[in-house]
This record gives sequence, structure tokens and C-alpha cells, in this order.
Amino acid sequence: MELLQNDLLLRAARGEKTERVPVWMMRQAGRILAEYRAVREKAGSFIQLATTPELAAEVTIQPVDLLGVDAAIIFSDILVVPEAMGLPYEMEEKRGPVFPKVVKSMADIDQLRIADPEADLGYVLNAIRIVKKELNGRVPLIGFAGAPFTIFCYMTEGKGSKTFSVAKKALYADPEFSHKLLQKITDSTILYLKAQIAAGANLVQIFDSWAGILSPTQYREYSLPYIKQICDAITEVPVTVFAKGAFFARKEIGELSCEVVGLDWNMDIEESRQLIPTKTLQGNLDPCVLYSSFNQIEKEVRKMLDAFGNQRYIANLGHGVYPDTDPDKVRCFINAVKSY
Repeated sequence: MELLQNDLLLRAARGEKTERVPVWMMRQAGRILAEYRAVREKAGSFIQLATTPELAAEVTIQPVDLLGVDAAIIFSDILVVPEAMGLPYEMEEKRGPVFPKVVKSMADIDQLRIADPEADLGYVLNAIRIVKKELNGRVPLIGFAGAPFTIFCYMTEGKGSKTFSVAKKALYADPEFSHKLLQKITDSTILYLKAQIAAGANLVQIFDSWAGILSPTQYREYSLPYIKQICDAITEVPVTVFAKGAFFARKEIGELSCEVVGLDWNMDIEESRQLIPTKTLQGNLDPCVLYSSFNQIEKEVRKMLDAFGNQRYIANLGHGVYPDTDPDKVRCFINAVKSY
């Protein structure tokens, strides 16, 4: 068992008593920090940064040093999984990720491989190993992957979308194709997360970023069963499930074999505690709160912490921090949690 100087996050995740609420932020390693932008410039591109272990490790550790968060999260992207399966993507400035080729047919699925983490994603695992060495037990390291349905969206649509109508059309028009692709993504994701844990990740988070575009019925058929497979397979470390927009599925998510359920800002705290009585909750401050005054941020944080309570809770935003947020406002949020 690794000895951590600060294991608040892990204790909170396991439902053990904590002296104070642990805090970290989704997208904490990123454009909010000038130091990140400098490394990104040096790398030349986002993908170059994510695939160079030394640089990815450097930006992973920045928020621990500069913001004082209680955990590092490995700097990577959810779309490294489709790439490892044989579907490369490009990152276009202002547009985001784009897949030159998409998955349209059973034959396309057959051409994909189950990702081999060491061979196909070794750069992420190496970054994890470097981070672990350099953190030297200061805080835990979070590993992550996209939920199969969210990855399915990008692999079939080819880019970000407000509606993901191409992906949703596939669910209605060709359930057999959809389940086959989702299963292949799931198999790759389980191997990938297990490899992250073997490399040193202390906790893993599953991001279902596009959960909210599905109806409750579709979510139960096309997302939950695959997240369940991942949760059942990961027994080594705590698992967090964050399904943005899936307020309708909180009860079912709470029944998965995960330790933590992440909430977005649309999910009422009290109601969530009633629906998920036995798990640790994480979230759920609206990232836009960080645009307001320091006083307002402190007030909103106190209100949130009063509602969640200080046990079985991990403070976070309800989604990733926005790139143009002032780092001092971010520090204000973190310090407000720490001094609660």
C-alpha cells in the first residue's frame, strides 16, 4: 500500500472519515494556467503535448503546485481510446476533435482492434509513472477514460456536436451495430483503466460527457450496462462515475459498483443524497460561479458545502473549469473549500 502524505480524496471516496473536504477540479491542468500555456507552446500542439510523457507529466503536476488541489489527474484526452483502437483523430483549433474517418458499418467495427494499453497507449502509462515518481506521495493521482457511449458518439459522428444526431440515429436504426461497437469500446476501456491502475493511478473516473442527450430508456440500454461492466471489472481502486446531464439516472448510477458519483450543477444536492444514500458524492459548483467576485465565490462554496456536508463528499465543479477563468478565482474556490 502506497503511503500518501495527503490521502483525503481516497478516504472520502471510500466513505471514511476526513478532517476536511478534499477538492480538485475537472480540467484543472489546462488553459487557466499560464504555465500550462507555456508548455503547450513548447509542445507545438495539444496532441503532441498529450503524447509526450515528460510534458504531460509536467502539466499534470502544475495544479498541485500552483493551485493546491488535493489530487492530480493525468493530463490526457478521452479520445486516445478510439485512436488506440485504430481510429485516429486530429485536434483543430477552435473546433475541437475531428475524426477524418468514422465508424459506419459492421465491417468498420471489424477493422477496429481491442486496444493494447502498453503498445497503443504506452505514452499515457509512462506519463503516469513519471507523475507518480515526481509527486512522491504528496497527493493521489486520478486516472480516467470516457464512458463507452460518449466515445461511441465521437466515433460515429466524427466530431463534437450539440445533438449527436448521427450517433443517436445509429441507436434507433441499428441496435446490433451500436451494441457491437459499444462492447468493443468497453473491452478496450477496461484494459486501459487497469493498465493506468497498474502504472500507479489511485482512483479512476469515467466521464460520460454526453449522457444527457439520451432519453432515460436509451440511457438504460446503451450507456449504463457498459459503465456497469467497467465498474464491475475495476476492483483495485475506487471508481467515480460522472454522467453529465443524466439527472434521470442518478438512482441507477448509485447502484453501480462504484464508490463515487459525480454531480453536475443541474442535480439537486439534497435530492441526490436521497437517491444515492450509500455513496460518496462529488461536485457540483457551476463553473460560471468562478467568473463572479471573490465574495460571491466564497458564499456559493459555503452554500454548496452546507448542502453536501463535510463527510462522504469531494468538492469539485459540476463540469470542467472554463479556459478563460482567472486562476486567482480558482484559488479562491479551492481555499474556500479548504477553510470551510
